[in-house]
Amino acid sequence: MPYYVRVLSTSSECVPLNQLQFALKPDQGQAILTVEQGTPGDWTQIILSHSDGQEISSIERNVVEEGSLGAAELAEFVDEVRLCKPMSASVWLLDYFRRVRCIYAFQLLKGIDHKDGWEIFGSVKEAIYAAAPSIIQADGEGFTNEDGYHILWQFNDSVDGTWWMGVLRDGKWTHFEMDLGNQKQRESFFQGLVPDDVKLAK
Repeated sequence: MPYYVRVLSTSSECVPLNQLQFALKPDQGQAILTVEQGTPGDWTQIILSHSDGQEISSIERNVVEEGSLGAAELAEFVDEVRLCKPMSASVWLLDYFRRVRCIYAFQLLKGIDHKDGWEIFGSVKEAIYAAAPSIIQADGEGFTNEDGYHILWQFNDSVDGTWWMGVLRDGKWTHFEMDLGNQKQRESFFQGLVPDDVKLAK
């Protein structure tokens, strides 16, 4: 099943190809960005690949407007987050979605695990994320806030490991690192609380 990471941007302006190419680090400069649909300054689909041709990601740009694929995708997210925890994050996201004007959908391909594929993907994703106030969604994980901290639980029950999270308290975000497999910490997060014994972000 295809796996996607999405950047939900508050700007409908296209992040041009040359800006994405410039975002690649010197040792990633051999990565290739190819326009599949559109133009370098106004594309709707590009392919990110290694210099040897292995494809890292297919990236679609979907503007959110009436009747568009982007609008349909956003409507699906509205239905999803209503059922997720914590409720404070769900409410915040439902309000934030009203401001989303474009969705960049990254389908991860086989080249992501080839050489420095993850790092190359990360550089391009961060360039799009930083171009305008945005949040990130990842399949099977959930959503971040604009600071890049994870705020909504869509992990499966068997998940473990540490993760940087955020909860909304009195209109402000508190960020911390929690153990996803710790049931006590998990229950606190579900309630929109900062779990005990977690490392707070500076």
